[in-house]
Amino acid sequence: MNALLTIILPVFLVVGFGYLVSWRKWFSESAVDGLMIFAQNFAVPVLLFSSMARLDLGAEFRPSMLISFYLGAWISFFAGWAAAKYLLKRAPQDCVVIGFTCLFSNTVLLGIPITERAYGPEALAGNWTIIALHSPLFYTFGISFMEFTRAKGSGMSLGRVALRALSGTLRTPMVIGILCGFAMNLLIHAGLVMPDSFWEAVGMISHAALPAALFGLGGVLYRYRPEGDISAIVMCCACSLILHPAIVFGIGSLVGLDTAGMRSGVMTASMAPGVNAYLFANFYGAARRVAASTVLIGTALSILSIWMWLAILP
Repeated sequence: MNALLTIILPVFLVVGFGYLVSWRKWFSESAVDGLMIFAQNFAVPVLLFSSMARLDLGAEFRPSMLISFYLGAWISFFAGWAAAKYLLKRAPQDCVVIGFTCLFSNTVLLGIPITERAYGPEALAGNWTIIALHSPLFYTFGISFMEFTRAKGSGMSLGRVALRALSGTLRTPMVIGILCGFAMNLLIHAGLVMPDSFWEAVGMISHAALPAALFGLGGVLYRYRPEGDISAIVMCCACSLILHPAIVFGIGSLVGLDTAGMRSGVMTASMAPGVNAYLFANFYGAARRVAASTVLIGTALSILSIWMWLAILP
């Protein structure tokens, strides 16, 4: 009970406050959109830039943690995709979106504040390592899978599909922030010294990222109504909140993953799908109700699932 009250509840109270003021019309939809544009396109990318620039790349890239997390994520994707295709008989593009919803955890807006509150700021190194690959890898994979699905039978060349997928990934603000952070990391190790005023400015924007994004997330979730597709929604929630972290925990235990790596891997995997799952669905016009409802219901259910994983982890 203590973990629920002191670690999980404060984060979801910020989300709930955003939901409340949007529901009561004290914060307009245009204001929510503006806040989320600031958070997702600018503040969070700056936070990612800052974290990647200062990350000890050699020390924190632990293969056992990354293999556990990403293998679990891909198993979750293909479980969702296969269930949508063979059990629910969804259209091919719907299947990709449903799989992507099972794949893409809310690593930043929920994973970072909850892990930090549970285990302290020093526990975030593993989270940042996962996040460094998360958006570039999964956006490239998701866009590629969708483009190949759409191109099937159209005669489009393999190279053209791959180029479209890569260009789509490189235009994503979070990916840009991560890549710029990597570049700065290399420059710093090469001897570049940035003035303190630069890092002070970066810090000011970074500190605004999570509160603004969590509040805005509540406003966005208010728009998502749980409508229809209940079987697909339940399946997506189960893959995101139970299957993915369970695989990470199982593989991590088998390969002897250390305590810090296990905490970062399992907690990051146990987060509900983020708004990016809906944005992916909306961009392709497929399974939008499933993605939107899963984000809403999964975020609410994750209060209990995160509490469970915190109790299981060392």
